[in-house]
Amino acid sequence: MVICDTEQVSAEVIKITSDTGLAFFMRTAFLKVVRPEQMKNGAEFTDEAEEDIIDAGMVFSAESKATEYLSRAEQCRFNLTQKLLKKKYERKYIERALDYLEEKNYLNDRRFALSWLHARSINHAEGRTKLLAELLSRGISKEDSNSALDAFFAEHSEEAVCEKAFGRFLRRGKTGDALFRAMMCAGFPYALVRRIVKEAENGNSFSADFIEPDREMPDSEAAPVP
Repeated sequence: MVICDTEQVSAEVIKITSDTGLAFFMRTAFLKVVRPEQMKNGAEFTDEAEEDIIDAGMVFSAESKATEYLSRAEQCRFNLTQKLLKKKYERKYIERALDYLEEKNYLNDRRFALSWLHARSINHAEGRTKLLAELLSRGISKEDSNSALDAFFAEHSEEAVCEKAFGRFLRRGKTGDALFRAMMCAGFPYALVRRIVKEAENGNSFSADFIEPDREMPDSEAAPVP
């Protein structure tokens, strides 16, 4: 490969045109063998060096596509990986691109998880156990999932969410054992469910959230990035 033309697009990104007429963009941080200062007009590269330049271009292409998805909404690493694989990017390029985005904090699984929890709570009233399972099924690590859940339940007490779920199940005709099972399946602790049910049976009042009507809004994968 002979470099016929280079154009500095940003501090780290350059556009390269080779002697074959191929033009592509590359982030110099993705180079492993070639030094950035070697990328100049007339420079010739073969074998390992040429492969290094091509790889850097492919990683940047994967990064650009990932950034496009992130500009629309928060994403998690697992979802982005699946989307990029469908776009026919090789996994080795995807991994390097997403590592870079995580390093820059453009991609953050904990942030995605917290955003997802807030969006989920609009249409659902679920306990920690159910929400943890949902996050894990989306490829979020247990550490990031628990961290996001801690932050979420610091804002919304699980007791209040449990009361809301109890009210919703009542309005849907759940009673007796069916109501208790539904509450357990929604991920609330046994002791909390039992207490909420017992208080209701004793005629105790609950919060406004407990008696409010259901508000149906479309689920979203995550809140958009501002």
